[in-house]
Amino acid sequence: MIKALIIDDEKLARDVILAYLKNHSDIEVVEECANGFDGVKAVNKYIPDLVFLDVQMPKLTGFEMLELLDRTPVVIFSTAYDEFALKAFEKSAADYLLKPYAQSRFDEAISKARQRLKEGDTELISKIQESRADVNEELDRLVVRVGSKIVIISLDKVDYIEAQDDYVAIHSEGKKYLKQLTMKYLEASLPKNQFVRVHRSFIVSINSIDRLEAMSKDSYLAILKTGNKISVSRSGYTSLKGVLNF
Repeated sequence: MIKALIIDDEKLARDVILAYLKNHSDIEVVEECANGFDGVKAVNKYIPDLVFLDVQMPKLTGFEMLELLDRTPVVIFSTAYDEFALKAFEKSAADYLLKPYAQSRFDEAISKARQRLKEGDTELISKIQESRADVNEELDRLVVRVGSKIVIISLDKVDYIEAQDDYVAIHSEGKKYLKQLTMKYLEASLPKNQFVRVHRSFIVSINSIDRLEAMSKDSYLAILKTGNKISVSRSGYTSLKGVLNF
């Protein structure tokens, strides 16, 4: 038996999935969730094999929800995204369903999910991040998990982001939050007029910079308003000049 979750803020959309699943008796829906917060709890509680996940939900999007999970199940996205954007998500999920969709299209997605379940996929999150960067989706916030709590960080509260092995450390209002993201993804997805990658290990909010100090011919230090000192490479200095017009 395949354990499944349905996570969608629209009851009609959840009901459609339930109706179409009547043709697949080996798939058991263990819970329905109307938002991403409940979805995170349900995935960690039931450890489902398969998740039907809406991309666009209030409070927490489907992508943000996946990034908070301890373990990533096989995912079928259901979404109202346009088809151009969806092409970039093909590599990151078992399949996607563009609303509204017919039983035949749903059955095709189930077949792909069954195949993905057989093969296994431990790199879903990194693939999603690559996909989102491919379509130039600009972030407007960052979402992290701190114990059992979900913290939403507004970008104007972020001072800088630091690479730490397979994670990044988000520095905000004197606190540090770890999140499994890549610097490449953040560089591509954060607003270009607000954040600059000044070093291979650092992305800085330009509003947090107090001043720059030359350390040598090819290196600088960004002194932040918080007092933190951030290394700036020559290419990072060039990028800052372009944004700050000095």
